[in-house]
Amino acid sequence: MVTVVRMADLRSGQLSVEEVQTAAADAAAGAIALFVGMVRDHDHGRGVTALAYSAHPSAGAELGRVAEKIAASYPILSLAVTHRTGDLAVGDIAVVAAVGAQHRDVAFAACHALIDDLKATVPIWKHQFFTGGDSEWVNGA
Repeated sequence: MVTVVRMADLRSGQLSVEEVQTAAADAAAGAIALFVGMVRDHDHGRGVTALAYSAHPSAGAELGRVAEKIAASYPILSLAVTHRTGDLAVGDIAVVAAVGAQHRDVAFAACHALIDDLKATVPIWKHQFFTGGDSEWVNGA
């Protein structure tokens, strides 16, 4: 049996786009949709200087559940996803997802659903730090 979910990890260190893309590679895939989420320097008109992601102990298992749900919901060949925890600077990679499918429309749709479900259900919280010295917690990844 071929494993569709090839990676679903939380990581405290830097993420590798190449590692996730390689994990999603499949000889039968005509497309790999790749999403790279980055730490941006602003949010809602305020300057952002850094982020810190915290995860509930169940977050890794929940990320795996989301990945399996997407694999069962779309005719995809492969899926790989990683999300950072800990302190990140502006420009750092926060999440990488790759979905392989025979055709691009399915790969795009499944990758989009994966990121949306991850943000909505995986217990990862973002602590944003602003240029003025204040900060806020944001629910979801």
